Amino acid sequence: MTEPNRKVRSQEGRGRTILGLTGAGALAGVLSAALVMPWAGGLGLTARDAASGFMAMPADLEIPRLVERVLITDVDHRPIAEVAQREREVVRLSEISPWVPAALMAIEDDRFHEHSGLDLKGLLRAATRTAQGDTQGGSTITQQYVKNLLIEQAASEEELERASERTISRKLVELRYAIEVEDRLTKDEIMEGYLNLAYFGAGAHGIEIAARRYFSIAAQDLDPGQAATIVGLVRAPSYYDPLTNPDAARQRRDLVLDRMESTGHLDAAEAAEYKGADLGLDPTPRGGSCYHSEQPFFCDYVMRWLQESEEFAEDPEERRRLLERGGITVRTTLDSAMQEAAQEAIDERVPPGDTTKFAAQVLVEPGTGKVRAMAQNMRYGFDPEEVGTTSINLAVDHADGGSHGYQAGSTFKTFTLAAALDKGLKYKTSFSSPKNVSVSGLSNCDGGVMSKWEVRNAGESDEGSHNMISATKGSVNTYFAQLQRRVGLCETAEMAERVGIHRADGEPLGVWSSFTLGDQEVSPLTVANAYATFASRGTFCEPYPVAAVTVGREGDADFREIRMRSHCDEDAVPTHVADGVNHLLQQTFKGGTANGLGIDRPAAGKTGTTDNAAYAWFAGHTPNLASAVVVGDIRGGEKNPLQGVSIGGRYYGIVYGGTLPGPIWQATMRRAAADLPAESFAPSPSRFGNPSATPPKKKEEEDDSA
Repeated sequence: MTEPNRKVRSQEGRGRTILGLTGAGALAGVLSAALVMPWAGGLGLTARDAASGFMAMPADLEIPRLVERVLITDVDHRPIAEVAQREREVVRLSEISPWVPAALMAIEDDRFHEHSGLDLKGLLRAATRTAQGDTQGGSTITQQYVKNLLIEQAASEEELERASERTISRKLVELRYAIEVEDRLTKDEIMEGYLNLAYFGAGAHGIEIAARRYFSIAAQDLDPGQAATIVGLVRAPSYYDPLTNPDAARQRRDLVLDRMESTGHLDAAEAAEYKGADLGLDPTPRGGSCYHSEQPFFCDYVMRWLQESEEFAEDPEERRRLLERGGITVRTTLDSAMQEAAQEAIDERVPPGDTTKFAAQVLVEPGTGKVRAMAQNMRYGFDPEEVGTTSINLAVDHADGGSHGYQAGSTFKTFTLAAALDKGLKYKTSFSSPKNVSVSGLSNCDGGVMSKWEVRNAGESDEGSHNMISATKGSVNTYFAQLQRRVGLCETAEMAERVGIHRADGEPLGVWSSFTLGDQEVSPLTVANAYATFASRGTFCEPYPVAAVTVGREGDADFREIRMRSHCDEDAVPTHVADGVNHLLQQTFKGGTANGLGIDRPAAGKTGTTDNAAYAWFAGHTPNLASAVVVGDIRGGEKNPLQGVSIGGRYYGIVYGGTLPGPIWQATMRRAAADLPAESFAPSPSRFGNPSATPPKKKEEEDDSA
């Protein structure tokens, strides 16, 4: 079988002489006068007046970059999502099967290469019948291209209606623009523009997406039958949709094939062969949204982040316009191997499906703020009645598409330790820490004095005399309540803010007595990033999910790459304070609440369980990777605590930070950090005293001396 006549790719016919007239302007004047003659006479106008009026019409049609997809990739350029207001991928004419323009010209404009934007015979026929009340087509490919451009550019319902109306005046506007477009562009450029712009039904804008939608192949691989099927959709995409109306689609395809035969693009035998075959559909489901992506929650987070990123574009309106028009590639910070590790660790222990229990996890790179993974067991869905699904990203703040947060429990004790070391207290700072203790004299940052606070330990074995090391290993509530009093409630809250802690609902932190026990609702991303600050020895970095954005295609005039950068505060926490915290948190793996959760390399971490086990946490880090895990109930942990529950085939009398979030963290970090250098933490600073200090034998009220 031979390919179609290659004149479909040529520039022949541009500026051809018709009726003995040269130049598109003169041609347009005479032909437009002929077009309006039946009505001009009735208005007392001459042909010359009509032609002059026509040529005075605006003709400077803007040809913008087409609305395309936003392609989102992982850090290694692997696609993970496509988001588009209109699902489209612009391709060059050389990347389109030559059977496509052949089919299009055969059915829509077989004199495409012989006219300068106007097919007089077809236009006169259409205008006469339209004026008589029988609306007709007859537009050339160039005129259709113009119409589609006007629809594409419509910024309001009024403009859209005006661009779509089927009237004589609209035909004249199209014609005037078409003549100017023919003078400005080559035939190849017009054909390429048309095929990328046209709507082919089923959400497919442009020939490339249409080829994928109906046949799951690239546009360059379409054969004559497939090209005829797609091109036939142009006239009425819904009616001729092969997915919903295959009989009508086949009849239309056969008509296109007949026209391809009559115009010489196919011989009779070839046309008969394709007409005798079925449609051969192999559809690809519609995409174009985070919902259809591999990583819907991370995709949603990225899109929201870009809408607020001044590095992407300073002006909010410009950011909105760029995202709506697409044609950009977003390379994220997501590490797919780490993402897979996090997802599998969660799904194995809190299986997705018919459950109201959730688990969510975030991995952050210390010293940069790059978000490396973001996983949860709840699948993406919008039906609140469908158990096991949610459209809420459980790992991020409410403003980023997340929840209002979850109380973080004893993971907040880490900030009390940091505040104490920052104030110069030593590891041996000790308190008698009985099962219950009353704490009074606390003041918030506004100077308000808190009422007496009654604190109790989670277990009988916790009571006794403790210092920073033993209290951290055992997560002793009554010790940390007294340490917070010694350091200062406001100072503890301020330290938390210095490492990035903020409420997920956007409200100010509540600075009240139980702050050290994690009574603030926060997101896993916030907690993971706070721990990353200690991992990086005191450098706080704003978390971010995008490494770079490429706008346009390489070689185009508007092509550019925008590289994102870390926004860090190297002095958020003094280095020696961060080193001291890291030393203390390493002890939890040595007979403490994280015992048995090691990952075969140096690690620091802290468990967290809230009152009545509403939520359970584990947050921890190596020097080059930080992570936080939360487990709870999607209906609200306060009313649905993690007590007497079966999760993943295992019964839990109560879920602690070390019994479920901890193993998720461990399984994730073992795999996620496997390819990272096995770095060690800096030595314990000597200023804080003996790094293995044991609790005093006597119950001392307080001792922070050297």
